[in-house]
Amino acid sequence: MHSIDENQPEQNHQDLQGVDALSKLHELVKKAPTCFFCTRLQSGSPFATRPMSVQKVDERGTLWFLSPNDSQKNRDVASDATVQLLFQGSAHSDFLTLYGKATLSQDKAKIKELWEPILKTWFTEGVDDPRIEVISVVPDRGYYWDNKHGRAIALAKMVVGAVTGITLDDSIEGKLRI
Repeated sequence: MHSIDENQPEQNHQDLQGVDALSKLHELVKKAPTCFFCTRLQSGSPFATRPMSVQKVDERGTLWFLSPNDSQKNRDVASDATVQLLFQGSAHSDFLTLYGKATLSQDKAKIKELWEPILKTWFTEGVDDPRIEVISVVPDRGYYWDNKHGRAIALAKMVVGAVTGITLDDSIEGKLRI
């Protein structure tokens, strides 16, 4: 019995670090601006997961969120800053998981920078709502699953692979060191 990787005639693993890792992070988060934000990773109990929209990713790869200061998520971050973020850009590619440290802040300038009118749904007093808190996540590592040449070529390779019995899935995956 052979693994799928042994059956793959093309390179399908590439670890990235530094600028290349940051570039991949930016590319994948742009395709999937909503993630599952996971907390309580170190507690020994099941970790907590909830969807969150990324407001911004800066040039260093820090991800920025706005969150209510009275939420369980914020209490979790206050007691254990280790978080995991899970992204899915499409049904078949653009997957990303990041691990890092989260920090809470009430920086009014950052809140104004990240503010969008739709956020009034959750912060009914607007940009000056006293419940708004900034969460910044500085990732230190991650893992990605993607395709190399876009969806059309990936689909064509899958069809050819199915016909010929050769694994041609156009996938690429690897570790990210940020």
